[in-house]
Amino acid sequence: MENQLPEMGYSTIFVSFEGVSDGVFEAEANFCQGILNVCSKYFIEKNLPDSEVWVDSSVTTFDLLDTFLNKTCENKKIVLMIDEVDKTSNNFIFLKFLGLLRDKYLKRGRGAGTTFQSVILAGVYCLNLDSHDSRINRIFENIAEKSGKSDNRGYRGSDFKVDMSLNEKEIAPMLTEYEKEHNTGMDIEAIPKEIRAYTNGYPYLVSRICQCIESELERDWTHNGILNAIKIILVEQSTLFDDIAKNIKSNPDLKELLRELTVGKRMRSYNVDNDTIQLALTFGIIENRSGLVAIHNRIFEVRITNYFISEREEVECRAISSSLINMVRDKDNFDMPFFLEKFANHYYEIYNNKDIKFLERECRLLFVTYLKPYINGAGNYYLESEIRNSERTDVIIDYGSEQFIVELKLWYGEVAHENALDQIANYLDSKNKDIGYLLTFDFRKEQNVGKPQIRWVEHRGKKILDVMVGV
Repeated sequence: MENQLPEMGYSTIFVSFEGVSDGVFEAEANFCQGILNVCSKYFIEKNLPDSEVWVDSSVTTFDLLDTFLNKTCENKKIVLMIDEVDKTSNNFIFLKFLGLLRDKYLKRGRGAGTTFQSVILAGVYCLNLDSHDSRINRIFENIAEKSGKSDNRGYRGSDFKVDMSLNEKEIAPMLTEYEKEHNTGMDIEAIPKEIRAYTNGYPYLVSRICQCIESELERDWTHNGILNAIKIILVEQSTLFDDIAKNIKSNPDLKELLRELTVGKRMRSYNVDNDTIQLALTFGIIENRSGLVAIHNRIFEVRITNYFISEREEVECRAISSSLINMVRDKDNFDMPFFLEKFANHYYEIYNNKDIKFLERECRLLFVTYLKPYINGAGNYYLESEIRNSERTDVIIDYGSEQFIVELKLWYGEVAHENALDQIANYLDSKNKDIGYLLTFDFRKEQNVGKPQIRWVEHRGKKILDVMVGV
């Protein structure tokens, strides 16, 4: 990339923190002079002109660095690439620098000031830039993943916060610029909102979706194009997801937290003093959402859930026949009532003698484990990220042009069951849907419902398939 970008009309500055003195990160003045010094050295080593431009001993604060970059980057298309970010010995100083770059990027969008054309950070998570289109390259603007260390007290102990996620208003201008050049017919209002909905603005995921659509999906800038890009991301190997998996495997407390957040029954309250929550926050896996801990975005949620599904599959070792899968689905359609009937029978036959505590804990995981082979390679699912009464209940399944909303509940009595019907009716209203599915797990011993009960009910103008399975 360092060699390709100049051919596209960009100047590059490649900076690595490997071998840089720890003193550079001890104070603001040291960092400002240090970053200018490595930039100047890059120009000298590459035999490029204007190396002296990057020498200015008066730049000793981030305010002065801001002014310096306004002057130096004016009328220039400079891409700053920073490697070995995780080698920094003081995250606080570096995060302040990221905050400066982000502020300058936002100001440039308003026509106030200039900055680097793009900033690409490596050495935290790998950011591959394979697209040949310069507009897609610019979607990498301001991409920075928060680094995590086992001892990150310098960052956690400070009041400084940097939100690097991209909102709709930041995604839209980049796609607008791209659309002006390519005229794909993209819905500039809808597509940024949808990308944001699936990624929660996580910069790498935003850019990776755009890359997939541009280079692998024939510029299909539609709802289906986004879903197909997500399918690619969910199965591809990348440093980002490799690191998440390694962190889950190496930290039992983190694993248990993420398990509870994805396939567990309840959300967790956010507590700044909880080391496991702070570790997950530092890794960028979770966020504080209205006082509750939540997985940062839907793609993380599904990828992590798939990790737990793979563990369950190793234990269960039960294969679903391709003939049964083909009875449930074809290329464009998914028979959800038939699928739920098959799941209910499967659940009753396999788990009717299992320990109740086990089933209460595992029922959600058992459902998505059974679901995955049916939609694998052809559809998507995600666990609804909306938080209601500290519970997470909905599984949303996208297949072809169809979307299915399945509410998962435990049996807590007739009143609670009626409330569950109200809840799914409200949710169907919010999604402009008329048909929904309620799957209830009944663990009563003295009044066990026995074999699955399946019936269609009309509730508040909605048609709901009410499925109840017992043990």
